[in-house]
Amino acid sequence: MKLSRRAFPWFCAIFIAFTGFAQDEDEAVRPSGISKAPHQHSSSADEEKPSVRKAKRPSSTDSDDEGEATPKPSRKHKTPRKPQPETPIGREPNGAPRTVAKSIMMIDARSGQILYEKNADDIRPAASTQKLLTALLVAEHGFLDRQVTVEFIDTLAEPVKLNIRPGETYQRIDLLRALLVKSPNDVARCLARDYAGSIEAFAQAMNQRARELGATHSHFVNPNGLPVPGQYSSARDLSLIAKAAYANPTIRSIVCMPRYVFRFSNGRTRELENTNKLLLRLPFCNGMKTGYTEAAGKCLIASGARPGKDVIVVVLGDTSGTVWRDAGALLQWGLYSAG
Repeated sequence: MKLSRRAFPWFCAIFIAFTGFAQDEDEAVRPSGISKAPHQHSSSADEEKPSVRKAKRPSSTDSDDEGEATPKPSRKHKTPRKPQPETPIGREPNGAPRTVAKSIMMIDARSGQILYEKNADDIRPAASTQKLLTALLVAEHGFLDRQVTVEFIDTLAEPVKLNIRPGETYQRIDLLRALLVKSPNDVARCLARDYAGSIEAFAQAMNQRARELGATHSHFVNPNGLPVPGQYSSARDLSLIAKAAYANPTIRSIVCMPRYVFRFSNGRTRELENTNKLLLRLPFCNGMKTGYTEAAGKCLIASGARPGKDVIVVVLGDTSGTVWRDAGALLQWGLYSAG
């Protein structure tokens, strides 16, 4: 059968459609090397559907100081935040900012002069702020380049741990830095056991050193501040301990660090961010130690300096929403207005 020249192109098109000679675009090999299965072509409706973005998981940096991830709100539905005042509303008769904290003690870090106090002798749990005393004993003992071997009993500490493992060895100075920056309880137990042979013996050393500093209304049972019966302190006693720690050059060089990279025995590293948020919020803050348990509430020993003046503030029994505001306002007032 002869085809006219005019009909020949139409015949070729029909022939190709039936034989499948032409490769469909959807069946073409993708850059990944995976092609679609035959006959699974995208419809025009599918092509018109807008792409759906998967919800992004909260990053490790979006966390509060308890270590719990906090997802960021959607930009579309983000509600405007009210500006937070830098200082609490209202002032005490002496000009000090009013605070929510149950107990407060503020002293001149050099002379020990009392600049402000509020229920400073109330007996309260100190939580991890008492790790300043643990660190002071270790720093004063010296030999900080000596190796410490982790034992199984050191790892029996919850909930905040660095996860050092039995048999691993570390220099004392590295464990001391991790203790003061990130506050892991297993590190506190390891340093205490290395220092005194047992937790009980170390607690005796803590109480003896506290009495030497004049902190006679405190009693310590463990090196990390986890709740146990018979363990307590006061804002006044903790200010005396903090003053001694502030005067120690080793501790001073650590508590001002916003972050510290810890190297494990196997070579793995982990960046530890300081739990003291005031270090990044206030240029005059240079330490010292945070603490929290359900019984103690939010606790903070904060230090600050300006030319010619150094101040230490002890804040006990505060809340998550006010501890940084309270401590920051007190530090600023103590440095620039008090005395």
